[in-house]
Amino acid sequence: MNPEETSRKHLDNQEFLRLRQATEKMARVLSKRLRDHLEVVKPLFVPRGLLGNYIKSSTMEDVPGSDKAFAELQERFARVCEKPFGLPRKLQPPLPPIPHPLEMTPFQYPLNLLGGEDKPITVSSPTRWILSYRSDCPLNRLQAMVSGAEPRQPEEMRQSLINHLALVIYLKHFPPLSQLLEDLRYRVETRELTDLGGLPIVMLKAPLATFLPPDDFILQITQLSGIAAFQEIIDPEAVENIPDAFQEALKKLIL
Repeated sequence: MNPEETSRKHLDNQEFLRLRQATEKMARVLSKRLRDHLEVVKPLFVPRGLLGNYIKSSTMEDVPGSDKAFAELQERFARVCEKPFGLPRKLQPPLPPIPHPLEMTPFQYPLNLLGGEDKPITVSSPTRWILSYRSDCPLNRLQAMVSGAEPRQPEEMRQSLINHLALVIYLKHFPPLSQLLEDLRYRVETRELTDLGGLPIVMLKAPLATFLPPDDFILQITQLSGIAAFQEIIDPEAVENIPDAFQEALKKLIL
Protein backbone atom coordinates (compact mmCIF):
# COMPACT_ATOMS: atom_id res chain seq x y z
CA MET A 1 0.00 0.00 0.00
CA ASN A 2 1.28 3.39 -0.98
CA PRO A 3 0.31 5.98 1.68
CA GLU A 4 0.10 8.60 -1.06
CA GLU A 5 -3.08 6.87 -2.26
CA THR A 6 -4.94 8.19 0.80
CA SER A 7 -5.89 11.86 0.65
CA ARG A 8 -5.10 14.27 3.49
CA LYS A 9 -7.40 16.79 5.18
CA HIS A 10 -6.87 19.20 8.05
CA LEU A 11 -9.08 18.74 11.11
CA ASP A 12 -9.45 20.46 14.44
CA ASN A 13 -9.82 18.38 17.58
CA GLN A 14 -13.61 18.68 17.70
CA GLU A 15 -14.01 17.62 14.07
CA PHE A 16 -11.66 14.70 14.59
CA LEU A 17 -13.61 13.38 17.60
CA ARG A 18 -16.92 13.66 15.76
CA LEU A 19 -15.67 12.01 12.58
CA ARG A 20 -13.76 9.30 14.43
CA GLN A 21 -16.91 8.28 16.30
CA ALA A 22 -18.94 8.31 13.08
CA THR A 23 -16.25 6.26 11.31
CA GLU A 24 -16.22 3.64 14.08
CA LYS A 25 -20.01 3.27 13.84
CA MET A 26 -19.94 3.00 10.06
CA ALA A 27 -17.03 0.54 10.20
CA ARG A 28 -19.09 -1.81 12.38
CA VAL A 29 -22.03 -1.60 9.97
CA LEU A 30 -19.82 -2.15 6.92
CA SER A 31 -18.06 -5.15 8.51
CA LYS A 32 -21.36 -6.80 9.48
CA ARG A 33 -22.77 -6.15 6.02
CA LEU A 34 -19.77 -7.81 4.38
CA ARG A 35 -19.86 -10.79 6.76
CA ASP A 36 -23.54 -11.31 5.93
CA HIS A 37 -22.86 -11.09 2.20
CA LEU A 38 -19.98 -13.57 2.43
CA GLU A 39 -22.16 -16.04 4.32
CA VAL A 40 -24.79 -15.89 1.57
CA VAL A 41 -22.33 -16.35 -1.32
CA LYS A 42 -20.27 -19.04 0.46
CA PRO A 43 -21.78 -21.94 -1.58
CA LEU A 44 -20.46 -20.27 -4.77
CA PHE A 45 -16.82 -20.44 -3.63
CA VAL A 46 -16.22 -24.17 -3.10
CA PRO A 47 -12.50 -24.79 -3.88
CA ARG A 48 -13.18 -28.24 -5.35
CA GLY A 49 -15.21 -26.47 -8.02
CA LEU A 50 -11.88 -25.09 -9.22
CA LEU A 51 -9.28 -27.75 -8.33
CA GLY A 52 -11.33 -30.97 -8.35
CA ASN A 53 -9.26 -34.04 -7.46
CA TYR A 54 -6.20 -31.91 -6.73
CA ILE A 55 -7.78 -31.41 -3.26
CA LYS A 56 -8.24 -34.28 -0.81
CA SER A 57 -11.83 -35.43 -0.51
CA SER A 58 -13.85 -38.52 0.37
CA THR A 59 -15.37 -38.40 -3.13
CA MET A 60 -13.58 -38.31 -6.45
CA GLU A 61 -14.88 -35.81 -8.97
CA ASP A 62 -13.31 -34.65 -12.22
CA VAL A 63 -13.67 -30.92 -12.74
CA PRO A 64 -13.13 -29.46 -16.22
CA GLY A 65 -10.21 -27.03 -16.18
CA SER A 66 -8.79 -28.30 -12.87
CA ASP A 67 -5.47 -29.27 -14.51
CA LYS A 68 -5.00 -25.73 -15.75
CA ALA A 69 -6.09 -24.23 -12.41
CA PHE A 70 -3.65 -26.39 -10.43
CA ALA A 71 -0.82 -25.56 -12.83
CA GLU A 72 -1.51 -21.85 -12.26
CA LEU A 73 -1.63 -22.39 -8.50
CA GLN A 74 1.71 -24.20 -8.65
CA GLU A 75 3.25 -21.41 -10.73
CA ARG A 76 2.01 -18.62 -8.45
CA PHE A 77 3.05 -20.53 -5.32
CA ALA A 78 6.57 -21.10 -6.69
CA ARG A 79 7.00 -17.34 -7.23
CA VAL A 80 6.44 -16.40 -3.59
CA CYS A 81 7.17 -19.47 -1.43
CA GLU A 82 10.96 -19.14 -1.08
CA LYS A 83 11.36 -15.50 -0.07
CA PRO A 84 10.46 -14.61 2.61
CA PHE A 85 8.79 -17.89 3.64
CA GLY A 86 11.58 -20.41 3.01
CA LEU A 87 9.16 -23.06 1.71
CA PRO A 88 9.80 -25.72 -0.97
CA ARG A 89 8.53 -24.73 -4.42
CA LYS A 90 6.76 -27.98 -5.31
CA LEU A 91 3.11 -28.59 -4.39
CA GLN A 92 2.30 -32.27 -4.06
CA PRO A 93 -1.32 -33.15 -4.91
CA PRO A 94 -3.76 -33.92 -3.56
CA LEU A 95 -3.63 -30.80 -1.40
CA PRO A 96 -5.13 -30.71 2.10
CA PRO A 97 -8.79 -29.64 2.10
CA ILE A 98 -9.37 -25.90 1.76
CA PRO A 99 -12.22 -24.71 4.03
CA HIS A 100 -14.58 -22.73 1.88
CA PRO A 101 -15.90 -20.21 4.41
CA LEU A 102 -14.43 -16.88 3.33
CA GLU A 103 -12.39 -14.86 5.80
CA MET A 104 -12.23 -11.06 5.81
CA THR A 105 -9.27 -9.21 7.33
CA PRO A 106 -9.30 -5.41 7.72
CA PHE A 107 -6.57 -3.95 5.52
CA GLN A 108 -3.62 -2.40 7.37
CA TYR A 109 -0.42 -0.73 6.22
CA PRO A 110 2.59 0.99 7.81
CA LEU A 111 2.94 4.76 7.69
CA ASN A 112 6.14 6.66 8.47
CA LEU A 113 5.33 10.01 10.03
CA LEU A 114 7.41 13.11 9.45
CA GLY A 115 8.87 14.09 12.80
CA GLY A 116 8.05 10.71 14.31
CA GLU A 117 10.29 7.90 15.44
CA ASP A 118 11.86 5.48 12.99
CA LYS A 119 9.18 2.89 13.70
CA PRO A 120 6.09 3.40 11.49
CA ILE A 121 2.56 3.41 12.86
CA THR A 122 -0.03 0.92 11.66
CA VAL A 123 -2.95 2.44 9.76
CA SER A 124 -6.15 0.44 9.36
CA SER A 125 -8.87 1.00 6.79
CA PRO A 126 -12.59 0.91 7.71
CA THR A 127 -13.57 0.36 4.07
CA ARG A 128 -11.07 -2.22 2.75
CA TRP A 129 -10.66 -5.89 3.54
CA ILE A 130 -8.40 -8.72 2.40
CA LEU A 131 -10.43 -11.76 1.41
CA SER A 132 -9.23 -15.35 1.58
CA TYR A 133 -10.33 -18.86 2.33
CA ARG A 134 -10.35 -19.47 6.09
CA SER A 135 -7.05 -20.62 7.55
CA ASP A 136 -5.49 -21.58 10.87
CA CYS A 137 -2.79 -19.10 9.87
CA PRO A 138 -4.60 -15.83 9.09
CA LEU A 139 -2.76 -12.90 7.62
CA ASN A 140 -1.64 -11.37 10.92
CA ARG A 141 -0.05 -14.68 12.01
CA LEU A 142 1.59 -15.12 8.63
CA GLN A 143 3.12 -11.64 8.91
CA ALA A 144 4.23 -12.35 12.49
CA MET A 145 5.99 -15.54 11.38
CA VAL A 146 7.79 -13.71 8.59
CA SER A 147 8.87 -10.87 10.89
CA GLY A 148 10.08 -13.27 13.57
CA ALA A 149 7.50 -12.15 16.13
CA GLU A 150 6.14 -15.72 16.15
CA PRO A 151 7.89 -19.06 15.51
CA ARG A 152 7.55 -20.26 11.93
CA GLN A 153 5.17 -23.13 11.26
CA PRO A 154 5.98 -24.23 7.68
CA GLU A 155 2.82 -26.28 7.09
CA GLU A 156 0.57 -23.50 8.35
CA MET A 157 2.42 -20.92 6.25
CA ARG A 158 2.15 -23.14 3.19
CA GLN A 159 -1.59 -23.62 3.64
CA SER A 160 -2.11 -19.90 4.20
CA LEU A 161 -0.37 -19.10 0.91
CA ILE A 162 -2.46 -21.71 -0.91
CA ASN A 163 -5.68 -20.32 0.55
CA HIS A 164 -4.90 -16.78 -0.61
CA LEU A 165 -3.71 -17.86 -4.05
CA ALA A 166 -6.63 -20.25 -4.61
CA LEU A 167 -9.13 -17.42 -4.17
CA VAL A 168 -7.22 -15.15 -6.57
CA ILE A 169 -7.34 -17.92 -9.18
CA TYR A 170 -10.97 -18.78 -8.40
CA LEU A 171 -12.15 -15.24 -9.19
CA LYS A 172 -10.03 -15.22 -12.34
CA HIS A 173 -11.64 -18.45 -13.59
CA PHE A 174 -15.18 -17.42 -12.61
CA PRO A 175 -15.53 -13.71 -13.55
CA PRO A 176 -19.29 -13.54 -12.80
CA LEU A 177 -18.45 -13.88 -9.11
CA SER A 178 -16.41 -10.69 -9.24
CA GLN A 179 -19.32 -9.03 -11.01
CA LEU A 180 -21.67 -10.24 -8.28
CA LEU A 181 -19.46 -8.65 -5.62
CA GLU A 182 -19.27 -5.47 -7.70
CA ASP A 183 -23.08 -5.45 -7.88
CA LEU A 184 -23.10 -5.57 -4.08
CA ARG A 185 -21.10 -2.31 -4.24
CA TYR A 186 -17.65 -3.74 -3.52
CA ARG A 187 -14.70 -3.00 -5.75
CA VAL A 188 -12.73 -6.20 -6.31
CA GLU A 189 -8.97 -5.92 -6.80
CA THR A 190 -5.93 -8.17 -6.79
CA ARG A 191 -3.05 -6.61 -4.89
CA GLU A 192 0.46 -7.78 -4.03
CA LEU A 193 1.69 -7.54 -0.45
CA THR A 194 5.31 -6.40 -0.59
CA ASP A 195 6.04 -7.43 3.02
CA LEU A 196 5.02 -10.98 2.07
CA GLY A 197 7.18 -11.34 -1.00
CA GLY A 198 4.61 -9.93 -3.41
CA LEU A 199 1.91 -12.42 -2.38
CA PRO A 200 -1.20 -11.74 -4.50
CA ILE A 201 -4.36 -11.24 -2.44
CA VAL A 202 -7.98 -10.35 -3.12
CA MET A 203 -9.05 -6.98 -1.76
CA LEU A 204 -12.61 -5.72 -1.42
CA LYS A 205 -13.34 -2.01 -1.07
CA ALA A 206 -16.60 -0.38 -0.03
CA PRO A 207 -17.61 2.65 -2.16
CA LEU A 208 -16.60 5.23 0.45
CA ALA A 209 -13.59 7.51 0.27
CA THR A 210 -11.39 7.88 3.34
CA PHE A 211 -8.69 10.32 4.36
CA LEU A 212 -5.97 10.91 6.93
CA PRO A 213 -5.12 14.09 8.84
CA PRO A 214 -1.61 15.56 8.39
CA ASP A 215 1.34 13.73 9.92
CA ASP A 216 1.74 16.14 12.84
CA PHE A 217 -1.89 15.64 13.87
CA ILE A 218 -1.59 11.83 13.69
CA LEU A 219 1.66 12.03 15.66
CA GLN A 220 -0.05 14.05 18.38
CA ILE A 221 -2.93 11.56 18.64
CA THR A 222 -0.70 8.48 18.74
CA GLN A 223 1.59 10.05 21.34
CA LEU A 224 -1.39 10.88 23.56
CA SER A 225 -2.85 7.39 23.23
CA GLY A 226 0.50 5.60 23.53
CA ILE A 227 -0.57 3.27 20.71
CA ALA A 228 1.25 3.31 17.37
CA ALA A 229 -1.96 2.80 15.40
CA PHE A 230 -4.47 4.99 13.58
CA GLN A 231 -7.62 4.47 11.52
CA GLU A 232 -8.48 6.19 8.27
CA ILE A 233 -11.51 8.46 8.53
CA ILE A 234 -14.53 8.05 6.29
CA ASP A 235 -15.23 11.26 4.39
CA PRO A 236 -18.78 12.45 5.21
CA GLU A 237 -19.19 13.76 1.67
CA ALA A 238 -18.55 10.24 0.36
CA VAL A 239 -21.68 9.00 2.13
CA GLU A 240 -23.75 11.52 0.17
CA ASN A 241 -22.11 10.54 -3.12
CA ILE A 242 -21.96 6.75 -3.12
CA PRO A 243 -21.45 5.76 -6.76
CA ASP A 244 -23.76 3.34 -8.55
CA ALA A 245 -21.77 1.44 -11.18
CA PHE A 246 -24.86 -0.17 -12.70
CA GLN A 247 -26.58 3.18 -13.05
CA GLU A 248 -23.51 4.66 -14.70
CA ALA A 249 -23.29 1.72 -17.12
CA LEU A 250 -26.93 2.22 -18.14
CA LYS A 251 -26.44 5.97 -18.54
CA LYS A 252 -23.69 5.31 -21.09
CA LEU A 253 -26.17 3.35 -23.20
CA ILE A 254 -28.48 6.34 -23.34
CA LEU A 255 -25.83 8.81 -24.49
